[in-house]
Amino acid sequence: MSQSVGALASAQAFEVLGAVMAKKQQDQQAQMANMLVQSAMQTVEQTSAAQPVGNLGQNINISV
Repeated sequence: MSQSVGALASAQAFEVLGAVMAKKQQDQQAQMANMLVQSAMQTVEQTSAAQPVGNLGQNINISV
């Protein structure tokens, strides 16, 4: 009887441990995804903030 109770408690402990580890992994993945999005936004802001140098490419001559 005591072995079955101990085995049950051990199984439940492993289930809780697995759930805690899964939660930590999800939190870490969410943090990494947020960092990736922030990095992408910084790149977009830097790209859109760049101003053209001179007038190269500003005028397009079209002849028909």
